[in-house]
Amino acid sequence: MSAHRRKPTTRTRHRHPSRRRRRLGRTLLVTGCALVALTGGGAWYLYRDLAAGIGSSKALEGAEKSKFGDSNILLMGLDSRRDQNGEKLPEEVLDKLHAGSSDIGGYNANTLILLHVPGDGGRAKAFSVPRDDFVDIPGHGKDKIKKAYGLAKEKKQEELAARGVKDGRQREQEGREAGRAAQIETVRNFLGVPVDHFAELNLAGFYHLADALGGVPVCLNKAVKDTYSGADFPAGPQTLDGRQSLAFVRQRHGLDRGDLDRTRRQQAFLAGATKKLNSAGTFTDPAKLIKLIDAAQQDVVTDAGWDLLAFVKQAKNLSGGKVQFATLPIEGFGRNHGEDINVVDDMKIKRLIAEQIGPKASADPGAPGASSSPSPSPPSSPPPSPSAPKDGGGIPCVD
Repeated sequence: MSAHRRKPTTRTRHRHPSRRRRRLGRTLLVTGCALVALTGGGAWYLYRDLAAGIGSSKALEGAEKSKFGDSNILLMGLDSRRDQNGEKLPEEVLDKLHAGSSDIGGYNANTLILLHVPGDGGRAKAFSVPRDDFVDIPGHGKDKIKKAYGLAKEKKQEELAARGVKDGRQREQEGREAGRAAQIETVRNFLGVPVDHFAELNLAGFYHLADALGGVPVCLNKAVKDTYSGADFPAGPQTLDGRQSLAFVRQRHGLDRGDLDRTRRQQAFLAGATKKLNSAGTFTDPAKLIKLIDAAQQDVVTDAGWDLLAFVKQAKNLSGGKVQFATLPIEGFGRNHGEDINVVDDMKIKRLIAEQIGPKASADPGAPGASSSPSPSPPSSPPPSPSAPKDGGGIPCVD
């Protein structure tokens, strides 16, 4: 069972300072923004305190690690309308999220981004994994990659119930730990590289993060309006509040490439959040710090044992938007049991990842999903993609 414990939804206003600092760290990790602000000399004292005890999940215990000082961090965004204890989000929160009932959404990992930070100080790269990629899920067979979390969570909870475990919170926490482990294993096998750390954000997290930052800057190539997600934005650079941010990262209807364009929205949100945190003076403003702390209390989970101090020292190049984003290619579209899927070439994906982040970061030859013989380079003609994004005041514009 996971060692982390979550406080009930109702909390007092006076919290222990060390808990505030730990929760702050979790939010920073999900956004990648700590790598910007905490490299300043004046904030190192706070960072040392954060690094001492952050972590809440044991889902990566015993997992293979990258070599040569490299780090692969998996960012997972859950399409869940529930808090960390499995309780429904308040109706007023759901209304703001434009997300419908707490009974929909499940525990699909609709956002999957692998962030690779080279140990040699080279440029960091982030790879978005489309949520409908049809892949092997350990213990289940082939299905959409986003389902690995929910399938494992449900199976674990059924096992606990069969053993007579009546504590709903225990079933929820152990189920989520099983879900995290399964999702990480599925991504690891699909990409052929280790996952060193992870950060998990629920649906409300996008809302709370943007609100805590005082809005997130983005830029759109053209105006959009979508009743499903609530997206209603003009063209050009703009700053989105919490409600708008969630609509921005969730929209897929009305976009030329649907889910594939949605992955670019998620990348743009992370880039904008990083830029905002870097320029907003967050760490010199106590009120902003408190808002970030509060935003992390229920929305974020990270792996235990993450040496944040060492990670920040190696990852300074994440600041200033120096992360190269890419969306992994698909071969086409198909159907499986009445559902739309993305058809993918597993070996092509592994070759592409190995080429982009270097063979030194790849899994050992004997690791699951790894190739034991040299592989040819990926094809020179990539899948169709949008034209180069325009620039909106330092923020790349997306469709």
